[in-house]
Amino acid sequence: MKTNKTDDYINPKYKNVYRHTRTTVSLLNYHFVFTPHYRRKIFAIPGVGERVEQLIREKSSALDVEILNFTANVDHVHLFVNMPPTQGIPQYMHAIKGYSSKVIREEFPQLQAMAALWTRSYFVSTAGNIASSTIQNYIDNQKKSEYKRRT
Repeated sequence: MKTNKTDDYINPKYKNVYRHTRTTVSLLNYHFVFTPHYRRKIFAIPGVGERVEQLIREKSSALDVEILNFTANVDHVHLFVNMPPTQGIPQYMHAIKGYSSKVIREEFPQLQAMAALWTRSYFVSTAGNIASSTIQNYIDNQKKSEYKRRT
């Protein structure tokens, strides 16, 4: 049996699982990085990191987004998620940032003076178990196969 060498580096917890609906089959994994406003070190405040994670998990669950990994560093968050094809990236980020910002600033007096908890910007990258070059080769080979079948 042929195995993919990258499987050795993938935590089984993060194995790619396809989402099935009536009309689609999808695998949409995204890596997000976002920061507090002015890169303030809000996660140095005891309890903030755990509470932010809890709030983001709650909102993500409500949006049918599965969190595969969450890490809050001193001044930024890494978030690895699996999203349905009906969920837009900007709408998701707006929802989790807005919800967590409102609740965190209400619960932690040190953060109430901040006009906004998060910056408007974020980094996002797609992630999956297949490289872009592999997909391109597959598509190219499909064209050749289709042409051969017609001739």
